[in-house]
Amino acid sequence: MRIWPGAMLALALCTLPQLAAAQSLAAPRIVTMSGHGEARAIPDTAMLSAGVSAQAPTAAAALAANTARMQTVLAALKKQGVPDKNIQTSNFSISPQYANGNGEAPRITGYQANNQVEVRLDDVSKLGITLDALVTAGANQMNGVSFSIRDDAALLAQARAAAVTDARLKAETFSKAAGVNLGAILSIGENGNEGPRPIFAAAPMMARAKAVPVALGERSISADVSIIWEIK
Repeated sequence: MRIWPGAMLALALCTLPQLAAAQSLAAPRIVTMSGHGEARAIPDTAMLSAGVSAQAPTAAAALAANTARMQTVLAALKKQGVPDKNIQTSNFSISPQYANGNGEAPRITGYQANNQVEVRLDDVSKLGITLDALVTAGANQMNGVSFSIRDDAALLAQARAAAVTDARLKAETFSKAAGVNLGAILSIGENGNEGPRPIFAAAPMMARAKAVPVALGERSISADVSIIWEIK
């Protein structure tokens, strides 16, 4: 089959608009950059876990001893101004205690009752004196203290703003080195953020109490973003 020159010219003329349209739909020139931001603050809320463990020959006696001591502990918390909504039972158990030896089968020698509560202190400056009050009241199980920031949303907003600034500074550096200019932002997204975490290297801020010194340290929230700019 022959294709005459006139037909080839007509085919080329028909193809040119299609090529131009394809070029106009080509992906724009872009710069993609990620940014990291971090914000820190001194914690203003403390969580502590405290409890009472009591042993007795019978389960009823162990429960009675534990209940009496736990009531004293709860009364001490209320005396420190901790509201009921900030006190929550986290664990309660009664278990037999066994004795082994001389090749004999295990035998029950008594019972142990445990009762633990989680306490939230909205005034972190009272942590030291509260710990002292709990031990004085009879709490013989202290299972750790953790700190948090009540308004972590504001701290996260600061971290996100810092991440955007970081990404823009990097993009401007790269575009200047490449001899191009940044255009409009085509997209911006968050790559996930890290929740509050302790900063142990920070100089601690000490809250002195009657008996227990407490180091507050700092908490940190970080954010990561990815931004795409159009190249002018």
